[in-house]
Amino acid sequence: QVQLVESGGGLVQSGGSLRLSCAASGSIFSGYAMGWYQQAPGNQRGLVAQISRDGSTNYIDSVRGRFTISRDNAKNTVYLQMNSLKPEDTGVYYCNKDGGRLWSWGQGTQVTVSS
Repeated sequence: QVQLVESGGGLVQSGGSLRLSCAASGSIFSGYAMGWYQQAPGNQRGLVAQISRDGSTNYIDSVRGRFTISRDNAKNTVYLQMNSLKPEDTGVYYCNKDGGRLWSWGQGTQVTVSS
């Protein structure tokens, strides 16, 4: 069973930056495309950024150019660099596989952007 542990969230002002990390247990991490998901208050969880096994990335329109997803397979870790943060980026952020049968969700990390 893969365990996911997210960290790096916090309270920042609009325009600020945060770097989220997600550590995955187990040696199978490198075999999967990974994603970061946002659950905004009152909304369902949705994918905001994805990275393939070979490092190709994709983003939803609202974060493209501001967020950068990356991975370090040797450390079983995926990152999300968040720049130029906006109040609408507020939510709990989770990582998981991108597609297929997802692993159990971690506790997530709270990001709060004040205006």
